[in-house]
Amino acid sequence: MIKELLGKRITELRKQQNISQEELAEKLDISQKSLSKIETGRNFLTSETLEKLLKALDIKCTELFNFEHLQAPENLYEEIQKHLEKIKTNKNAMTLLYKIVRSISER
Repeated sequence: MIKELLGKRITELRKQQNISQEELAEKLDISQKSLSKIETGRNFLTSETLEKLLKALDIKCTELFNFEHLQAPENLYEEIQKHLEKIKTNKNAMTLLYKIVRSISER
């Protein structure tokens, strides 16, 4: 399961930075086919490729392994509740969150 989540996260980060698979594979010194297998969760990164990936995307390891948002919806609901508990006394945060949720639900 971690291979699949990590692969999805790599794809997400790559796309956020508008980098093609071909470009990232070149930076990692691996084939596009190898990167595709990593992104689809069929293969795992070597430690060397992991280091190159962090540098290529200019991210920290913790950011790469932050894939809670890629989990199943029922797990996300629990995560949302945890975060709500942390901010429920912050009026500005709650107001902003309300606006975001309202906007999303009106779509």
